[in-house]
Amino acid sequence: MLPTGEQHRLTFHGSFGDSHAVVADLAAGLRELQVGGEHLVQRYPDGGIAPSAAGLILVPWPNRIAGAVWSHEGVDYELDVTDLANGNASHGLLRNTAYRATDREESAVTLTASIHPQHGYPFFLQTSVRYELVDDGLTVTHGVVNAGDTPAPVAIGAHPFLRAGGTPAEDLTLTVVAERRYLTDERNIPTATESVAGTEDDLAEGRRVGDLDIDRAFTGLPLVDGRYRHRLSAPDGVVTELWAEEDFAWVQAFTKPGFPGVDGPELAVAVEPMTAPANAFNTGEGVRWLAPGEEWLVSWGIRRVA
Repeated sequence: MLPTGEQHRLTFHGSFGDSHAVVADLAAGLRELQVGGEHLVQRYPDGGIAPSAAGLILVPWPNRIAGAVWSHEGVDYELDVTDLANGNASHGLLRNTAYRATDREESAVTLTASIHPQHGYPFFLQTSVRYELVDDGLTVTHGVVNAGDTPAPVAIGAHPFLRAGGTPAEDLTLTVVAERRYLTDERNIPTATESVAGTEDDLAEGRRVGDLDIDRAFTGLPLVDGRYRHRLSAPDGVVTELWAEEDFAWVQAFTKPGFPGVDGPELAVAVEPMTAPANAFNTGEGVRWLAPGEEWLVSWGIRRVA
C-alpha cells in the first residue's frame, strides 16, 4: 500500500484516444491525468505524500484562515495551526484524511469522507467527490451535505498542478483572465483587492511560466459559455484547460520551483479553483451556509483543448 492509500485507476476512450486517471484515497487526491497520451497534471513519486498539496481536495475551506481563528456573531472559533510558518489554518480539514470509495466504474469513482464536529469547527458534514473521465478530460463533482442540526459554513477548493504534455513547465504559457487580484500581508492573508490591469499579475494575454514567481488569488472572472476557463499552453500546440462552474468565482495561481516530480525537482504551476478566497470564514466572502440537511453540488474539470 502506498502512503497515499489505494490508487483508483480510471480509463476511457474519447475523442483524443485513450484517457487515464489515477485518484488516491488520501484527500481524494488527483495523481495523474493523461488524455491522448499527453499529461495534463503534474505527477509525483509513489513513495511520498502529495507535495505542496498537489491534487488534493480542500474542504470546508480552501487556502488559509488567519491565525487559525475565525469569528461569527461574536463567537471565536480556534482551529489547529497547520500552516506553521505563518500561524494559519490551511487547506481545510480533510488534507490528511483517507476517503473511502463508495462507487466504482471503469471510467469513474466516487469517494466520501465525513467532517465530524471538532474544536474550531463544531459542524457535521458528509462530503463526496466524483471523478469521471469524459470525452476530452475529467469532470470533478463535489457534494457536501450538512448532517448536523445547525447551519454550517462551507467553501470548496482543489489544488491541481497542471501540465500541457511533455513540455517543461517553464516553457508553458499560463492564461488567467481576471479583473482583480488580492493583495496579501506577510502571512499570505488578503488585505485588499485591486485591478490587475498593468500589473505583473495580469495573465489575460498569457505569460510564460518561467517568467512568473506567483502565489496570487484572482476574482472578477468572466464566464464563457457558463464556465470560468483558465489555460496552460505548450509551444507544440497542446492546450490544457481548467474549467469551473459559476460558484468557483475565485482562482489561485501558484508557481513552485523545485517541485519533486517523478524525474526529479522541476518547476510546477498550480491553478486552484475556489468557491471562496483565503480567510473567507472571517470576511464572509464566498462562504455558503448550508441549512441542516441541505446538499450542495458543484463541479469543475480539466480538459484537453488541442
